[in-house]
Amino acid sequence: MTIDTHIHLDDDRYDDDLDEVLNRAREGGVQRFIIPGANPETLEKAVLISQKHDDVFFAVGVHPYDMDSFKTLDFEKYVCHEKCVAIGECGLDYFRLEGTAHDKENEKLKQKEIFSAQIELAKKYKKPLIVHIRDASRDSKELLLKHNAKEVGGVLHCYNADEELLSLANENFYFGIGGVLTFKNAKKLLNVLPKIPHARLLIETDGPYLTPMPYRGQRNEPLYTRYIVDKMAELLEISTQDINEITTENAKRLFNIS
Repeated sequence: MTIDTHIHLDDDRYDDDLDEVLNRAREGGVQRFIIPGANPETLEKAVLISQKHDDVFFAVGVHPYDMDSFKTLDFEKYVCHEKCVAIGECGLDYFRLEGTAHDKENEKLKQKEIFSAQIELAKKYKKPLIVHIRDASRDSKELLLKHNAKEVGGVLHCYNADEELLSLANENFYFGIGGVLTFKNAKKLLNVLPKIPHARLLIETDGPYLTPMPYRGQRNEPLYTRYIVDKMAELLEISTQDINEITTENAKRLFNIS
């Protein structure tokens, strides 16, 4: 059994066959699903999905690409819901910064402000963080330490294999490992994976994105956690059963789900 700790079931690419997607995953051993709050426009859909299915949970947050929605999103309405298990997906993403140097710096400052606010919300409501980091490792780590995010902990979603972030394992943070682990060009992640404490590993698909081999290029789905588990077991030289047990217990502990 495993838990998919990051799966966008509210994405419209699952609209036509969501029940089938979930049933295939359950039959394949996936026992829990967590929908990150990455798109405020589909958050209500995420809530409805979680209400319909006992094994589906959701998070509420604002992705760095959707910063303008932060002030209008009613966090309290969602964070107090019985199926809400985290704040996020939030964080820093400098990959798409455009304009002059001044423009880029202003964009970074705005992202930092909104990320900081969500860290404080996580602490206020005692929920772990789902953290998105892209081309912003140093600033992200600095903010997590500055705001004492250790109080609630969280997961570095789609961990980018930056060794600078490994020390966050000592700050109550976990590392979300997904389909990238199976890619031929994932040498950096392959090398850093053994350095992550087993007690800090989580499995995620990030579906419908980042589909693992051998289905890369197709829509991702929770059933494909099996390929991530297989590759992780191979690299760490332990059984797939152990990987499933370790990561499942880690997910239950972080997100407080039984």
